[in-house]
Amino acid sequence: MSRVLFLLKEAMISLRRNILIVAGAILAVFISLALALGALVVNEILRLNTLAWQEGVHVIAFLNDEGESGVPIGAHDALLAEVQGWEEVQFAFYWDKTQAWEEYQELFSGQEELLDIDPTILPASVRIELTNIELHSSVRFRLEQQTGSVRQVATAAESIEQLQSLSSVLNVLGLGMAIVLGVAAVVLIANTIRLAIYARRDEVSIMKLVGASNWFIRVPFLLEGMIEGLVGAALAVFAVWLGTTNLAQAGQTFALFRLDVSQEFFFRWGLLFLIFGAVAGVLGSMLGLSKYLRDADGTGPDVPTGF
Repeated sequence: MSRVLFLLKEAMISLRRNILIVAGAILAVFISLALALGALVVNEILRLNTLAWQEGVHVIAFLNDEGESGVPIGAHDALLAEVQGWEEVQFAFYWDKTQAWEEYQELFSGQEELLDIDPTILPASVRIELTNIELHSSVRFRLEQQTGSVRQVATAAESIEQLQSLSSVLNVLGLGMAIVLGVAAVVLIANTIRLAIYARRDEVSIMKLVGASNWFIRVPFLLEGMIEGLVGAALAVFAVWLGTTNLAQAGQTFALFRLDVSQEFFFRWGLLFLIFGAVAGVLGSMLGLSKYLRDADGTGPDVPTGF
């Protein structure tokens, strides 16, 4: 126990002696992992919204009012029955003008200037859920041929496809960013450890002269690197979690797009990022030490007594 406490004490002393350099290493880890985790959060938000839109209404056919523009009474029911028989359609239902007004009020609640309209101008619609979202083009084309009953056709499918493409790009960018910035953090920690060894070169040389093993000398520096990586990762996870929480609260009134992610997502990825930060710190320390300490088998350069 006394040996463990001694090694921890040595690591903390080294951190305190090189506080500015240590702060730079922690900042590098923080920026690297915050950007990588931020990309993952954005990708998760896009994935959740894509799934939500895929499971909902894909196509909306806004209808002309019956009895106007030559639209006969009962045309809406006939169109609905026809659409329900299409093989691309999994489910279709009628949305009348009253429901359209209630939906409009819900979407624009609190925006009085937008609510000051004549409710009768909102059209009834046929809302369609497809068996496969990739079939939206053919369904839209067939609806647009119903020029007597259909006023306009709207579909979220194109937006969903764009979100899926953006999500794929973010996956690649997030992975590439994590690799590049992770390597940069490891290199900076390695340089920090090298500077720490330079500052304590005489002390390390004396420890070797009195018989201290290489691992006894290594451990404080490994702990130093691990602490730097762990602190940087913890700050990154906390900053991204705080930013995402505030974003979700600000977006609660925006019904069309959710901006929150689950706590389980943050717990899982936060834990992985903490582990990655600690491992990156240890790897950086090992790289920093490799130039100056003899390997366990007795080969490699000794720690110099001067530079």
